[in-house]
Amino acid sequence: MTKTLFTIAALLALGTAHADTLKKIKDSGSVTVGTRESSGALAYTLGDGKYTGFHYDICQNVLADVQKQLGLAKLDIKYQPVTSQNRIPLVVNGTVDIECGSTTNNAARQKDVAFAVTTYVEEVRIAVKANSGINSIADLKGKTIATTTGTTSVQTLRKHRRANGVEFKEVMGKDHSDSFLLLESGRADAFVMDGQILAGNISKSKAPADYKIVGEVLSVEPIAIMIRKDDPAFKKAVDDSIKAQIARGDIAKLYDKWFMQPIPPTNTKVGLPASEATKSAWANPNDKPMEDYAEK
Repeated sequence: MTKTLFTIAALLALGTAHADTLKKIKDSGSVTVGTRESSGALAYTLGDGKYTGFHYDICQNVLADVQKQLGLAKLDIKYQPVTSQNRIPLVVNGTVDIECGSTTNNAARQKDVAFAVTTYVEEVRIAVKANSGINSIADLKGKTIATTTGTTSVQTLRKHRRANGVEFKEVMGKDHSDSFLLLESGRADAFVMDGQILAGNISKSKAPADYKIVGEVLSVEPIAIMIRKDDPAFKKAVDDSIKAQIARGDIAKLYDKWFMQPIPPTNTKVGLPASEATKSAWANPNDKPMEDYAEK
């Protein structure tokens, strides 16, 4: 029994050591940020290994605060592009220290990773061509629906009470740009995804007026920065920074910059005002999963 207890204690100690991100950052003088290449205005690439977006900027501020907290004269920030499929494994195995993309905080994911306080509340919607005649979930019957591999959007659509008896074919894009291309090229009749990703892709398309976002809100999802589980010191550092950014009005300003003003590289506007749910998340910072939102 003593040996068993020793083994458990040793494993717990190893787990704690693995999840001591602040020590890892201090010892190495570097941090690895996971970010997305085409997650609308939240996080995207400008090419040549350069990234930008709303969550990218929030993360820059968080890391500046972490650098100050650790007393580091210099912090080397490395970027690791992640996808919907690999983002959680890369955080869990320590390849990525902090993921600043477009990840939904839900109960299933909380078993493997932790989330900072919510910075954006998403509504999953349907994008179609303006002349498609599709205006609701019922109109998707017999159609081809695009979504992105590793995301929850189509499962959400299938579970929606108004999707009962609506049969459709599903095609997958490897990332959000690829999924939008399926809609653009006519290989899909609709693209189901986070509203801001749909709006962002439409705004950057060759003919934005040719598309519209339609139908019922399929789900309300809190989007947050993702970190390793069981690392309370790092989570506190990240949360404290975000709460301070909210209190100073920085996050509201960043939201305006990324969603209401022209953004690179095309200098087009997403044109998506902050929802009441997003404003509420800023007013009462929390890390509740999407299931808590669904119960309201």
